[in-house]
Amino acid sequence: MLIAKSRIVVLALIAAVLMGIAGTATAQSGDYVKTFDLPTKPTTDGAYKGVDPTGAKVVFWHPHQGVREAAIKGAVDKFNAGNPWHITVQSVYKGDYPVIFQAMLAALQTKDLPNLTVAYQNEAATYQNINALVDLNDFYNDATYGFGKSATDDFFQGYLKQDVNPQFNNQRLGMALYRSTEVMFYNKDALKALGYDAPPKTWDQFKEMSCKYKASGADRTGFEVRTDASFVAAAAFGQGGDIYDYKSNKFIYDSAEAQVMPQVMQDLMQQGCASLLAANFGDQNDFAAQKSLFYAGSSSGLPFVRDAIKKSGKDFNWDIAAIPYSDHPVQNVYGASVSIPKTTKPQELAAWLFVRWYTEPEQQADWAKATNYFPVRQSTATQLADYFKTNVQYKSAFDLLKDTKAEPPVAAYAAVRPLAQKALNNVLDGKPVGDEFTKLNDASNDLLTKNQPGAPLPTPLPTKVPTAAATTAK
Repeated sequence: MLIAKSRIVVLALIAAVLMGIAGTATAQSGDYVKTFDLPTKPTTDGAYKGVDPTGAKVVFWHPHQGVREAAIKGAVDKFNAGNPWHITVQSVYKGDYPVIFQAMLAALQTKDLPNLTVAYQNEAATYQNINALVDLNDFYNDATYGFGKSATDDFFQGYLKQDVNPQFNNQRLGMALYRSTEVMFYNKDALKALGYDAPPKTWDQFKEMSCKYKASGADRTGFEVRTDASFVAAAAFGQGGDIYDYKSNKFIYDSAEAQVMPQVMQDLMQQGCASLLAANFGDQNDFAAQKSLFYAGSSSGLPFVRDAIKKSGKDFNWDIAAIPYSDHPVQNVYGASVSIPKTTKPQELAAWLFVRWYTEPEQQADWAKATNYFPVRQSTATQLADYFKTNVQYKSAFDLLKDTKAEPPVAAYAAVRPLAQKALNNVLDGKPVGDEFTKLNDASNDLLTKNQPGAPLPTPLPTKVPTAAATTAK
């Protein structure tokens, strides 16, 4: 009898333990465990089994100044004070994005590397040509340090896809901490005066409105054309197309969708309803001074547009809309991610723990409010309700993020971008769109062939860290 009772007790204890295990929230079970609540003892499985990040130091290179640098430092201080591994992150302003790229090329030769660096997707691909970066899938899919299904579903899915590189067997070469998107700023009061109650949805509507605004007063233009490669990509996405085919791993600038906007811009230039951007941020300033009806640029430029309007002394109602589209808006979402260079295992894990923590909605909300960048987790919106009410243009842009695409993450894209700009400039000078974009496509794919995995690193150029910068960096 006693034996039977003992067996019952033992079975009950086993059942309780098993129920406790089954009910434990882990990435493996699909649940998300907040970073500071993760186990501090080294794991017994996964790519980082047995690795102890306790006491590790992480050097983080970033390009942010002013309020953005203050936000970075505030987050770093919070992480350093609260993480249970006593990891110390040191944030280092290294210069703007091109300066960081050159500094990384030099560091890869000396091996004096940071543990975490900001990198655009094509830059990360360049580093990975010599296998210099950690494949973040090792963390992303980890049973302990990963996100689990619940958190993965909470991310904007396009952001997660952006850093998966098809040239490197879909390695994840970076992780998004923030994003911005290509948008159309428009003058609501001017549109109303012209008889319109909504921004243009199609390029035909855009052309009509631009020409009416040009004719409505002296020293006016409908639009100042920015020939940046990101505008070319954004317009192709809006037409339901792309500039890169991920199945064949080829550029497709010769597609019909990629050529719609260039033809529209040529038509507007020839009709006198648009002009070429003459100076950096000249289109932004002219929009603020009501010299132009529309301005296309990064949503991260919101505070700069506000300031420009205030300085112009011409207060007016304005808002944000999608780049004209064929069926529904498809947003070009861009921005540098953070990559983890290969250093020591404890430092790599420590860097990931900081990245993981930074993606949590609390940190994302703080960052969004300070910088006007978009958070990477959808649930962050619940913490931004008051911010949305007082920043209506930010909310307008945020609402566009339902369907997104990204520019190609391949290393060759850095060299392709100026070619895309040149092609659009040639079109604005009157050359046939088909001819220019076919030549662009051929040249782009030739560069792609020369920049396959294993290609040598470019020679780093001398760099000088700027002392001040106030730009609408993507």
